[in-house]
Amino acid sequence: MNEKEIIDIENKLMANVFAKKPVVLTRGKGALVWDVNGKEYVDCTGSYGVALLGHSHPKVVEAVHKQAEKLISCHAGFYNDKRAELLQKIVQITPKGLEKAFPSNSGAEAVECAIKLARKFTGKPEIIAMMGGFHGKTMGALSATWDKKYREPFQPLVPEFKHVPPDNLGKVREAITDKTAAILVEPIRGEGGVRIPPNGFLQGLREICDEKSVLLILDEVQTSFGRTGKLFACEHEGVIPDVMCLAKPFAGGLPIGITIAKKNIMSSLKVGEHSSTFSGSPLVCAAACAAIDVILEEKLAERAATLGVYFKAKLEELQNKYKIVKEVRGLGLMIGVELRFDVLNIILKAMDRGVLILDAGKNILRFLPPLVIEKEQIDKAISVLDTVIGEEENERLRSATSN
Repeated sequence: MNEKEIIDIENKLMANVFAKKPVVLTRGKGALVWDVNGKEYVDCTGSYGVALLGHSHPKVVEAVHKQAEKLISCHAGFYNDKRAELLQKIVQITPKGLEKAFPSNSGAEAVECAIKLARKFTGKPEIIAMMGGFHGKTMGALSATWDKKYREPFQPLVPEFKHVPPDNLGKVREAITDKTAAILVEPIRGEGGVRIPPNGFLQGLREICDEKSVLLILDEVQTSFGRTGKLFACEHEGVIPDVMCLAKPFAGGLPIGITIAKKNIMSSLKVGEHSSTFSGSPLVCAAACAAIDVILEEKLAERAATLGVYFKAKLEELQNKYKIVKEVRGLGLMIGVELRFDVLNIILKAMDRGVLILDAGKNILRFLPPLVIEKEQIDKAISVLDTVIGEEENERLRSATSN
């Protein structure tokens, strides 16, 4: 099929719920992808953070191939060797004290499990989340998500969710009642604009939760697996949550979600109270085992820390050069660039020049490249941004002058 045929089929037959870009991607390797016509792109989206190891990492491909020939599906009503191996690896790399996990298929599912777990363990209904936070679009996760454009079409949502201003420990403390089961928070608000809380905020939350006997749930779906320069973003402050939600990159590109908790908390769920047909699929577990090996062996968290400093410094040079660049912020290879106008034109113009970029709200460019990205590829992205931002600023200046 050619490009037009593929686009026409998806537009006709797939639910119209994605803001699609007019490009058909058919192949990827490392931090590069190619479209159906053979054009090459530097991928700074990482498939929304999923392709953290790079596209089609050879060790993941090999693990999937071997497991597909052996056993693809095994319901968790039976035991499985790859599932057991993955569970061991997860417990070994996550913060000490998180000892029992539930594998699922997505970040939203990981959050759904965490919500149910908090209510079951505490016997209380209320979940406190942050304004500006994003946790997914299933009904429970959506109830914790802040943005009204996601929430309003589906109200009434799950009751007993409360939102407080972000980065404000005083407001969190005021919001806690005798009905509060847990506080749910992203260590860095990704969809909300790549916003990093002030130093000490997570530690302050931990202290409040301990004082008030409330669970701390960290949604590390986007911030974990080395993305921020540590395996888990909470490690920057030495904070250990009661429950942690993981997903996106953990299976090297295959669908996965993981809810991991302290043993006594996860053990509050009894047989039949929470399950999934595909929980701990051998194929996905094999990919995830390989992915964990890769991130440790290739020291990708350390690589993200180093390259993140480089990438951010280059973006800050653009901020100093162009008035329409308001702020650069980020940690590791999770970076946001806030502009003074809608970023869609910038994204489309960059795509035309061979660089794929995400947004995070109307006026923020978001960069979630594979951690294997090379400096030369970062330089290309910067060069393209320099061109398209410069063009945009000049056009706006001409428009303002003519008016």
